[in-house]
Amino acid sequence: MSTNIVSVLNDLVETSKDGEKGFRKAAEDTKDATLKQLFTGRAEDCARGAHELQDVVQRLGGKAQTGGTVGGALHRGWVDIKSAVTHRSDHAILEECERGEDVAKKNYRDALDKELPADVRAVVERQYQGVIENHDRIRDLRDQYAAAKP
Repeated sequence: MSTNIVSVLNDLVETSKDGEKGFRKAAEDTKDATLKQLFTGRAEDCARGAHELQDVVQRLGGKAQTGGTVGGALHRGWVDIKSAVTHRSDHAILEECERGEDVAKKNYRDALDKELPADVRAVVERQYQGVIENHDRIRDLRDQYAAAKP
């Protein structure tokens, strides 16, 4: 079965755009300067990743996605609702960021299960490692903030 490489990459562009928007929202919601800096940096990483994937799509002759997904927008909306209910606690924000990174990990794993040319696979694998690092950092911070809760 032939893999539609452009479609696979565009799915990852959407995932990256969702991550960018989610991390920007988290940076807005947190009152912790360290978390604000972390979330802003993660948003910028996601934006760079999306741009890199868009470049690969265009190099392959495809039309690159430019936005996120409806599911990502709904997730961010749910984060807004939960933040309002929980008074935008940093622990709750970290939980939602981790949930978003869980989705990103799954999407990248799914992409890596497809037949991809070696050069494309190398880009996806490198970005996947970044997603794992993001996830683990967010998870560890979530655990630290959970332990600090009264």
